Amino acid sequence: MINKVDYGQELHMLRTALGYDFMSLALAEPAEYDYVLRWKYASGNTNDRYKRIVLQSGRGIAGIVFKTGKPFLISSVQEDVRPDNLFNYPITKMENLNSIGAVPVWNDARVEGVLLGGFRSGRRVNAEMLQALEEAARRGIGELNGKELLLS
Repeated sequence: MINKVDYGQELHMLRTALGYDFMSLALAEPAEYDYVLRWKYASGNTNDRYKRIVLQSGRGIAGIVFKTGKPFLISSVQEDVRPDNLFNYPITKMENLNSIGAVPVWNDARVEGVLLGGFRSGRRVNAEMLQALEEAARRGIGELNGKELLLS
């Protein structure tokens, strides 16, 4: 019997627990020469356009977090991102997000995905919220175990 993970349900519970308006999980897929990242699952989304976003490693929010393995925070898109640079963050436009935090999701010492939480309202992601998001990712999501280091 195969247990199929319901990532959508897991994201919904996590989004509700942490209080975000929107939460999404991007997963890496092998490409011709590198990896591409796609936002595969979401909770609190206003539409399904996020699924059409494809990012190269090092590009966009998911690409930067995937490549560096470090958290990413934009507390205010309007204040922190120049209008001519918004095209680098398509998820913010597609979901009308004003504040975002993203963290790597590890699996057996490799970054396999990116967990993003965001707000549409005046509420802002801060360092404490980003840390709580990172702790949630470290506990694991679905089949992704959250382990950054493997101890042999």
